[in-house]
Amino acid sequence: MTHQKLSRNAFLDFDNETVIAWLFLAPALLLLGIFVLYPIAYLCYLSFTAGSFTRAGVHWVGLQNYWRLFLTPDFWQVVGNTIVFTVATVLPSLLLPLGLAVLLDRAIVLRDLLRVAYFLPSITSLVAVGLGWRWLFQTEGPVNQWLALLGIDPIPWLSSTVWAMPVLILLSIWKQIGFNLVVFLAGLQTIPISRYEAATLDGANAWQQFWHITLPGLRPTLIFAAVTTAIFTLRSFEPVYVITGGGPLNATNLLVYYIYEQAFAQFDFGYAAAAATLLLGATLVLVSVQLRASRETD
Repeated sequence: MTHQKLSRNAFLDFDNETVIAWLFLAPALLLLGIFVLYPIAYLCYLSFTAGSFTRAGVHWVGLQNYWRLFLTPDFWQVVGNTIVFTVATVLPSLLLPLGLAVLLDRAIVLRDLLRVAYFLPSITSLVAVGLGWRWLFQTEGPVNQWLALLGIDPIPWLSSTVWAMPVLILLSIWKQIGFNLVVFLAGLQTIPISRYEAATLDGANAWQQFWHITLPGLRPTLIFAAVTTAIFTLRSFEPVYVITGGGPLNATNLLVYYIYEQAFAQFDFGYAAAAATLLLGATLVLVSVQLRASRETD
């Protein structure tokens, strides 16, 4: 009898704790459902419909929007632009901050000031930065004026199908360096100093220590930085909107800007939702890769 009473009391205590936990979680779960889960579900629903809010509603079309995507040359050009933009941004945005973090982790002159200076672009408005870069790279802008001092003819940076994309890539790298620098500096603090001391006693030089101690120790940090940088790059919109408008000749049109154009310029919400769903899928794949790699590291 006593054992049964103890079991019942334990069950009641467990049940009360569960109820209390759900009560505390309810506001956060409600907000998550309203602002995250419902928009995602509605986005997926819209991708199977046609029509717009300015017409007599929407109607179900099944996979027609996805079929249109795969048959539209402009969409594949935009996908190609986005892949080039992402790859060209992610690699330098990892290598440059990694090198800077290794240098700034040491006791050098003005170290704290340099850390702040490198981080400032990360907290600067993309719209303001985009306007500044458009002024810098216009045909009569400061960049061409500096090149003229070297005897180089003016380059039509923003009206050239060759040079417009590098301008956006350079801006994206500059914007991302500060955040990744802070992430790598934090990762370096987790590597025990005793490993470097032991390697120094064994005669390992700076490069050997970096290759065999720093890089393995930063593996989880590198995975996190690579995924977050890729996601940041995939959702790039403001630089394209402010600097190039997707031109010239669609050369700088990225996926998010393409979705914006289809939804709010062409009012083709179903088609835009289908493209946005594919972008969401790519983002979820990146997140799953990060989680899997993190588990393998642990």
